[in-house]
Amino acid sequence: MKIIVVAGGVISGVGKGIATASIGKILQQYGFTATAVKIDPYINCDAGTLRPTEHGEVWVTDDGGEIDQDLGNYERFLDFDIPKKNNITTGQVYKELIDKERRGEFLGQTVEVIPEVPNEIKRRIREASKKPDGSEYDFVLVEVGGTVGDYQNIPYLFATKSLELEMGWENVAHVLVTYLPVPESIGEMKTKPTQQAIYMLNEVGIFPDFVLCRSNKPLDDVRKKKIQQNANVDADHIISAPDVKNVYEVPLNLEKEGLGKKILSRMNLEPRRVPDWSSWKGLIQKIENPERKINVAMVGKYIDIGDFCLTDSYISVNNALIHAGAVLSTNIHIDWIDSKMIEKQGLSVLDKYNGIIVPGGFGASGVEGKIAAIRYAREKNIPFLGLCYGLQLAVIEYAQNVCGMKGAQTTEIDSKTHYPVIDILPTQRQILAESRYGASMRLGAYAAVLKEGRVLELYRKTGRLLADLKRVEQLKITEPSRLGVIGSEYNIVLERHRHRFEVNPEFVKKIQDAGLVFSGFHQREDGTKLMEYIELPQHKFFIGTQAHPEFKSRMDDPSPVFYGFVEACLKD
Repeated sequence: MKIIVVAGGVISGVGKGIATASIGKILQQYGFTATAVKIDPYINCDAGTLRPTEHGEVWVTDDGGEIDQDLGNYERFLDFDIPKKNNITTGQVYKELIDKERRGEFLGQTVEVIPEVPNEIKRRIREASKKPDGSEYDFVLVEVGGTVGDYQNIPYLFATKSLELEMGWENVAHVLVTYLPVPESIGEMKTKPTQQAIYMLNEVGIFPDFVLCRSNKPLDDVRKKKIQQNANVDADHIISAPDVKNVYEVPLNLEKEGLGKKILSRMNLEPRRVPDWSSWKGLIQKIENPERKINVAMVGKYIDIGDFCLTDSYISVNNALIHAGAVLSTNIHIDWIDSKMIEKQGLSVLDKYNGIIVPGGFGASGVEGKIAAIRYAREKNIPFLGLCYGLQLAVIEYAQNVCGMKGAQTTEIDSKTHYPVIDILPTQRQILAESRYGASMRLGAYAAVLKEGRVLELYRKTGRLLADLKRVEQLKITEPSRLGVIGSEYNIVLERHRHRFEVNPEFVKKIQDAGLVFSGFHQREDGTKLMEYIELPQHKFFIGTQAHPEFKSRMDDPSPVFYGFVEACLKD
C-alpha cells in the first residue's frame, strides 16, 4: 500500500478535493487501484449537523455516512462507492479515545494527545485502505481539510509524517495544493504565499514532493524557478493547475505535465498499462461543444450567505445535470433561484426556463416559494424534478390545490394541520424528543420497488435497473435491513436517502385517486409502505423522489431521473 497525503496552503476552497480525486483517477488509468480518505479537523463527529451555507453540501454514503462534499468528488471520479469509514473527524478521534478510556482499555496508563491521537488517526487511515474483501488498495489518498496554517491540523500532519517513518519514504508522498494570486493592482502572479505554505509544512517535518499551483492562469517557468530556489522543491515537481471550464478536465490538465508518471517514479513503481482517456475526453467534448442548450431553474433556499451566493449547497445536483448533459450532448445553464425571491417577486422569474428542479432542504424558510414554483411547473406542463423535500412539497401542493385539502402541510412546519400529508417517522419521535439530531434520519441506500410507469421506464432505459439488482444481492448478505420487504419483486432500485419526514400513509389513497401516482415504495419489515417516487402520467415530465439520486450519478452513468428530466426539457 502507498499513501499520498494532500494538504492545502494559503486559503481553503482552492480545489484539494478535486485534485485528490484527479490524482486517484490518473492512478487508475495507469492500472492501479485507489481509494480516498477525507480528514475534517472539526470536532463534529460528521457533517450531518452542519449548516449547508457554512460547509456546503452534506454527502451521504451507501452505508449511511453524512460527510463533507469532497467524498462526492472522489466517488464521481473514481466511479465506486466509498464507505463512511473514509471520513475522519477530530470529533470521531477524540470520542473513540474517550470511550476506550472510560472502558478501561488503556489499562491505567495516562492518555495523552501524543501518541494516542496520532495512533488513532493512523489506525483509521489503515482501516480505510481495506477493500470489502479484506485486501488493500494500491493507493490511499488522504486529503487533510483546511490549510497547513490551521493549528487544528497539526495532529493529522504529525500522524502522516509518522506513517512516512513507519512505512518508508518510498511508500508515502506529500502533495501541497496552493494558490498563486494575481493581484489586479500588480498584474503579476505572486509566489510568496506558496513559499510560506511550504515553510509551514517544513516546520512539522514534511517536505512536499509535489506542489500543485492553482491560479487563474497557467504557471510559467519564471514562477516555477522562483519556488524551486526559495522553497527547495524540484521544479519538475511544481505542477501548473490553472482554472478550467469544468472540473472533469483537471486529470487531463495534470497529465499534460506528466504527474502520473512522476508520482509512480517517486514511489518506485512502473505503469501497469497505458492510460486510455478516450471515453473521458469524449464526454468532456460533449460538455464543452454541446449540440443543444437548455435553461434550468434550481429553486432552493441554501444559497445566500451574506453578500455572496453559495451554490456548493447543491453541488451534486449540479454535477448530475452535467452528467446527463454530457450523455445527451446538451449544455445546461443553471440559474440558482432563492425561493424567498419568488415569494417577494412572483412567478414571472420562472418564465424563461425549460425545466424546474426543487432540491432537498429542511425547515419553513422559503417553502411557499417552492410550492408556488411546483404548482407553476405542474399547471404550465413544464418539466419538474423534486428531490427529497422537493417530493414532499409536490405532494403538499397537489393535496392543497387538486385534492381540496386546504391547509395541507408537513408537520415539520405546521404540527397542527388538519391534513398532515407529510409526517415524521414514528421511530424518530423519541430520538427528536431527546434532542439527538446527529444521524437521526433515514440515511444511506434503501430499496424501492417500482411500479410500471415513467420512473421504471427510465431505470430500464439507462441500465440502472439491472445494475441495482446486483447490488441488491450484495445487500442481502451485508445489510438486509436496507432492503425491507421486497418479496419476489424484480423492479427494485437502490438510491441514497437523508430525511426524517415521509409521505403519510393515511393520505396516499386519496391523493392517488386524484391522479398523482405513487410509483415506487419501500416496505419496512413492520409492513409500513414508505412512498419513494411520484409521477404525473399525462404531464410532460413531473417526477419526485424521496431519495437523493444525484449521489449515484456518474460521468458515464447519469442518474436515470436526471437523464429523463434533461431529455424532457429538450422537447418542444
